Amino acid sequence: MSYVLSCCSTADLSKEHFEARDIRYICFHYSLDGVEYPDDLGQTIPFDEFYRKMAEGADTKTSQVSISEYLEYFEEILNQGQDILHVSLSTGLSGSFNAAMDAARVASERFPERKIYVVDSLGASSGYGLLMDTLADKRDEGMSLEELYRFAEDRKLHLHHWFFSTDLTFYVKGGRISKAAGWFGTALNICPLLHMDELGRLIPMNKIRGKKRVIEECVKRMETHAEGGRNYSGKCFISQSACYEDARAVADLVEKKFPRLNGKVVINSVGTTIGSHTGPGTVALFFWGDDRNVQE
Repeated sequence: MSYVLSCCSTADLSKEHFEARDIRYICFHYSLDGVEYPDDLGQTIPFDEFYRKMAEGADTKTSQVSISEYLEYFEEILNQGQDILHVSLSTGLSGSFNAAMDAARVASERFPERKIYVVDSLGASSGYGLLMDTLADKRDEGMSLEELYRFAEDRKLHLHHWFFSTDLTFYVKGGRISKAAGWFGTALNICPLLHMDELGRLIPMNKIRGKKRVIEECVKRMETHAEGGRNYSGKCFISQSACYEDARAVADLVEKKFPRLNGKVVINSVGTTIGSHTGPGTVALFFWGDDRNVQE
């Protein structure tokens, strides 16, 4: 194609998935006990090692892609004579969209004959990844750069994100819940269910007691919101942070309840940027559904 489809590593697809779909990506950064690494899809530090270190008390911090990094990344593509559609991590979680926009403005001045479109995904992790995978489908069907940009803007709020966690440690550490609520929640086996709202923010929805019940409730939300309900025929992605068996339980229930699903549920790892904030024990379910502007 005459253009490149691009995103950030925080779309939490595997390196192999990105390469198979011909999607370029630029890496965020994180630090582990003061040492900085690229968020390179588990290549430098495997995910199981990263989450084990977090569970053992390692300190983690994250940093987004800088304007200068974006500019260098964009200009390398533009120098090859290709235009760009870049999709960023949600502005509800990061300033990376603004950094990408600033870099795109500079690059456009230097390459006035080329086009750069930047989209705020209003998504995260493999929900953002499912958006990218769908854009790759549309690109491969022959959509032009402008058509794909409009499709991304029109459809991004139909990409649903439902999360739950069985470990509240890092939600307390990050200030998302109080220490007292975290203590009582752990004692009572509470698993919070969250979703991503129309501004791309993670919003707590329910406090559910017990892993089995929160798994069932998560899938019920898919029954309520998925395009076509139980007749949903799109793709479904899941991401998980060091709790594969919980993710597998969600996937099995989805595959049972949605017989027309497009292929098997794809299970990915929550990457090191998003995972630095969630910690281990988080499962996220992603699918195409109704407009998030009007969801309950």
